[in-house]
Amino acid sequence: MYPSIQVGKYLVSPLVRRDHAGRYIASVSIRSGHSSMTQDRLMRFTPFFDSAEAAVRFAKTEAFSYIRTRSQPAARKGRLSA
Repeated sequence: MYPSIQVGKYLVSPLVRRDHAGRYIASVSIRSGHSSMTQDRLMRFTPFFDSAEAAVRFAKTEAFSYIRTRSQPAARKGRLSA
């Protein structure tokens, strides 16, 4: 089990498991909200890794990238607001 990381309003929880060949598979849970308004996005990734540490690094990097994209103002994302 790897520790969760609070990033602003998001809780990032990297998850790693081994496949039948002994390779590591990364995924990450990105949770936001409270009580009945909680949202949890689970991202599973296709690359395989030789170590659990590499899988965790990849999962955290992808989560931080997702959060950065979600946190940008609409105008910076290329959307026009009326």
